[in-house]
Amino acid sequence: MLIAQQKRRENIAEYILYLWQLEDLLRALQFSPEAIYSQLVAPNDVDEEQKQTIFLWYMDIVALLRKEGKEESGHLEHTLHLIADMHNLHLQLLSLPAGERYRSLLVRLTPEMPRLRMLFGKDDISDTELCFRALYAVMLYRIRGKGGERAVADTLEVISPVIAELASVYGKVERGEIDLFKD
Repeated sequence: MLIAQQKRRENIAEYILYLWQLEDLLRALQFSPEAIYSQLVAPNDVDEEQKQTIFLWYMDIVALLRKEGKEESGHLEHTLHLIADMHNLHLQLLSLPAGERYRSLLVRLTPEMPRLRMLFGKDDISDTELCFRALYAVMLYRIRGKGGERAVADTLEVISPVIAELASVYGKVERGEIDLFKD
C-alpha cells in the first residue's frame, strides 16, 4: 500500500505495473488472508494499526479481483481506466505543441507496433495498453531469469522512453504544472 501510494504520486506507469504485479502476487498467494498477512504485511516495519490498514488494502484488492471476475487472470478496471486516460493523453500529444518531445520518441516505436500486436494477438486494445502489456511481459520475463534476451532489451529500448515521457506529461498535467494547449 505504501509503495503503491508513492508510485501513484510519482509515476503513473510504475504504479500501473506495480498493481499488475500485485494482482499476480495475490493470485499466487491464492487470496489467502493468512498468506497475505505473513508475506506482505508482517514484514513491514510499522505499528499494528498501520499493519491492519495495509492488510485491509490488500484484501480490498482481492475483493475487487473477485468482484470483477479476475481471480485467474486479467487486470483491474481501475488500472485499465488509467491506461485509457493515458491513451487519451497520447492522442492529444500527437497534435498539440506540448507533445513535440513525445512525438520524437514515438517515431522509433511506431514501426514496432504491428509486430507487438501480432506477438500479443491483441487487435482490440489501444497502442498504450499494448505497450503496458509488453513492458509487463518483459518484467515477468526478467523475474523468471530470462532477462538477457535481445528481444527484451529491444522492447525496453523502444517502449520505455515513450511510456516514461507519457507518464511524465500525465503527472505534470495532473499536478497542473503544464497546460497542453500552450506553446
